[in-house]
Amino acid sequence: MDTQRLLSDQDEPGRVQEHLLVNKEVVGATAPSADEVNNFRGNDAGAGKDLPTPYTNNPARSSRPQAPHWEIPSISEELAREALAEYVGSKCCYSRKPAKEMVFSDLHALNTYRYCLDTFTESRSTEWASEPYYGQVLDALSGVALGPWDLPVPIPAMFQDGQKDVRMPHSSSVKGCNQCMTLGKSPCQKCITTGRVQCGVCHGTGRDHSRDQTQRCSDCRGSGQVRCNACSGAGSLQCTLCQGKGQLLCFLKLTVKWKNHSSVHVVDKRSGFPVDMLQEVAGEMLFTDMNQRVYPVESFPDGAVNTASKRAVQEHHSQFSTTCRILQQRQTIELIPVTRVHFTWRDKTHIYFVYGAEHKVYAKDYPAKCCCVIA
Repeated sequence: MDTQRLLSDQDEPGRVQEHLLVNKEVVGATAPSADEVNNFRGNDAGAGKDLPTPYTNNPARSSRPQAPHWEIPSISEELAREALAEYVGSKCCYSRKPAKEMVFSDLHALNTYRYCLDTFTESRSTEWASEPYYGQVLDALSGVALGPWDLPVPIPAMFQDGQKDVRMPHSSSVKGCNQCMTLGKSPCQKCITTGRVQCGVCHGTGRDHSRDQTQRCSDCRGSGQVRCNACSGAGSLQCTLCQGKGQLLCFLKLTVKWKNHSSVHVVDKRSGFPVDMLQEVAGEMLFTDMNQRVYPVESFPDGAVNTASKRAVQEHHSQFSTTCRILQQRQTIELIPVTRVHFTWRDKTHIYFVYGAEHKVYAKDYPAKCCCVIA
């Protein structure tokens, strides 16, 4: 839909009213025009993008949650051996001997954590829209126009992106279609309104070139022209904007967008384990806090998590509180088990890592990668 041809959000109210009044006189419409529509509260121009919320985003928050008792699970030697055996079994050239014969010397739990803050927001914007006028009921004079944030719109499932377009009540009016000048049709550009085009067989000569030049062309019967197939000979086409009606129903369209904004921080223990490998693994949920506004975590045993929580909460507040309505926030802390295993095999010390709830293994320096060299 070409909104540039309608009421632009950059049009001055006076110019918009004058334009609609002229079209009303030309068309003779009995429906109320846009100059009779009530102004929207807090939005004199009628349309706008990313409308700020008309209220503060600092609702009363519940009391600060009590610090839970943190229980950090550890991995056993039996589980460490089983995980390595399964990993070696997935490699076609790895020998199973180290996994069977190794002697554990140390299992060090690194207790790596993943902090996530989700902020679910709602934003609203308005713009002029139109559709062909078929005699729909007009509501411009039947009530008081609502502001963009005054119209209740049902909220979908929390923390899921979505969008919904809603027609603003008491904003509809009728205007003449300025694409076709209220005629309901536009000139055919192929035949230039004549309804006929040059014959493609004789190229306008009227003679059959495949035979004797004296033979009349059978397609155009010697006239050199045939009926235009674009307009079926009418010389005009139905207006695509008003669908041939000559009038448009104009209204303010409210677009409501719901979006979930996430900030994720994984604590790096600098143990030699690639942190990026933790993005695809599941963890064990240790803490969940959900409210319209959440407090930063302050009592977690790892100070890096507390710092990440404070930074994320402050950033989300500064980014979204002025242009969006914050509907809900949720913060979680997951334990991603990462255990560094030290073992000896054939009088040499080696290490590998067991990580994630799936007990995946990272063994960059496995001592028997090619089973053909093992006696």
